[in-house]
Amino acid sequence: MPFAPKHALFGPTFLRQLAALTRLFWRSSQAPRAFVLLGVTAALELATVYGNVMLSDVQRSLFDAFQDKEMAPFLQAISLFLGIAAAFVLVSAFRVYVRGALEIRWREWLTDYFLKEWVSARAYWQIELHRKGTDNPDQRISEDVRDYVASALGLSLSLLSAIATFVSFAAILWNLSGQWSFQWDSAHLQVPGLMMWVAIGFALLAVWITHLVGRPLVAIQFDRQRYEADFRFSLARFRENVEDVALAHGERGERRNALARFHGVVENWWQLIRAQRNLTIFTGGIGQANSIVPLLIAAPAFFSGHLKLGSVMQTRIAYGEVSGSLTWFVNAYQEIAHWRASIERLVTLLEEIESTKLELAQTERIQIARTDTRDLALQKVRVARPNGTVLVEEADARIAPGEHVVLFGPTGSGKRTLLRAVAGIWRFGKGRIEIPLGARTLVLPERPYLPIGTLRDALTYPDPVDAYPEDAVREVIEAVGLGEFVGRLDEGDHWHQHLSGGEQQRLGIARALLQKPDFLFLDEATSGLDEESERRMYALLRERLPRTAVVSIAYRPAVAKYHERQLRMVPSAAGMRLEAA
Repeated sequence: MPFAPKHALFGPTFLRQLAALTRLFWRSSQAPRAFVLLGVTAALELATVYGNVMLSDVQRSLFDAFQDKEMAPFLQAISLFLGIAAAFVLVSAFRVYVRGALEIRWREWLTDYFLKEWVSARAYWQIELHRKGTDNPDQRISEDVRDYVASALGLSLSLLSAIATFVSFAAILWNLSGQWSFQWDSAHLQVPGLMMWVAIGFALLAVWITHLVGRPLVAIQFDRQRYEADFRFSLARFRENVEDVALAHGERGERRNALARFHGVVENWWQLIRAQRNLTIFTGGIGQANSIVPLLIAAPAFFSGHLKLGSVMQTRIAYGEVSGSLTWFVNAYQEIAHWRASIERLVTLLEEIESTKLELAQTERIQIARTDTRDLALQKVRVARPNGTVLVEEADARIAPGEHVVLFGPTGSGKRTLLRAVAGIWRFGKGRIEIPLGARTLVLPERPYLPIGTLRDALTYPDPVDAYPEDAVREVIEAVGLGEFVGRLDEGDHWHQHLSGGEQQRLGIARALLQKPDFLFLDEATSGLDEESERRMYALLRERLPRTAVVSIAYRPAVAKYHERQLRMVPSAAGMRLEAA
């Protein structure tokens, strides 16, 4: 079932979420400069409104001169119109530029903030592993941040413009229609500021009906983001695993799964266009009907000779501006609905991150301590699942610098989970893991992670490419048997698709040789190599990293000969027990 927000478009929940999200940036160190840009943008927005007022007044003079067939006033009005129009264009152009500068600064800061919250505390791992309420956090950070910032600026500035437009043109409209009178039977009726009251009444009715018609758009827009992201992610995952799919002859399955996800996109799209159709019919009808209202009301006064053509045209312009400002909500409704969905998706992501941190803080967990000892030590470490099921009983072990230890155990015995606990990403359980102060650890899985980029990026990850001398980079590539790739170090590609499993494992060993960690954990990191290549990799580690402790998880007994000590996972009454072999 799709998850959609149940909150109203406006209300306490929306205001709380909007305030929480907005104050992140506007209370940051970037705020002073951003306020300057915002002030300039607002001033330019008001300047365009003032330009519209001046243009409307010039057009009144122009049409009056046109009606009176007076050439000199007509040419004078044309000249003034061209001057004001040129200034108006310049102001509009700079308004777009300054607003764009503010928008990218806001988006840049907010994207960095979300990435820090999602990545730095490893919330991404805990959310993906244990909590399923937040879909596609990557899409929320990349697209919802963009849409939120763009709409926040666009809507707020357009609302400011609408307010300024109303204030500026309301007086003009009031004065123009203040003296209009109508014949009713034998009496003459006069309503002060008649066109103002017509515009206000028309706008209130339009806003009320628009909200009733367009309310479903909020939930539909929320689900649209999720369906689109799910479909896009499934295609990206297929592209990343094309070889595995081809080997399994999984093309039909991939197509079937992709179409199943796209079906959600299609269903949501039909809901969206039906809702937009209903809203567009109404808003379009409002716009067309509203455009002729001032002409219908002004016609009797014009035909009776009480109004000149220029006054009618200025009345029509002023009514359109006032009516447009009052119906701002009607015209902006679809964008507001999209903005509302983006805000909720971003806020729920932050709430999910905070809930994950709180849950981990309140759960009995394995303690990771940095001490001034020289050994890595496990002290009564019990590893459990999130539901409390014990995987590994209280484990005690000590690993000294330079020592090579291999860990054996049957499939599902908790070896990898114990390794995750040592790496600090699995905290469920209890006990204490002591790591020497300042010691650097590195985990190499069976398939090391290779980021999209150059081969040099993949080799030095997670360090920057300039962290190591060029000679050192080329030397380790040669040493692990990947000399044919030396000339391609700066070639960008999806290297995880172009390197074989064995080549990726060699690259992982080269990464370890460069980084020189104090404790290196190999999770079947040589399983794709033949026996001779595996022997050479372990010999390289022992030769190049004599002070590095190496801990290997393996299934093949032959791996034991590259290590001085063996540990084994054996069954017990409550999970698995770690003991010396």
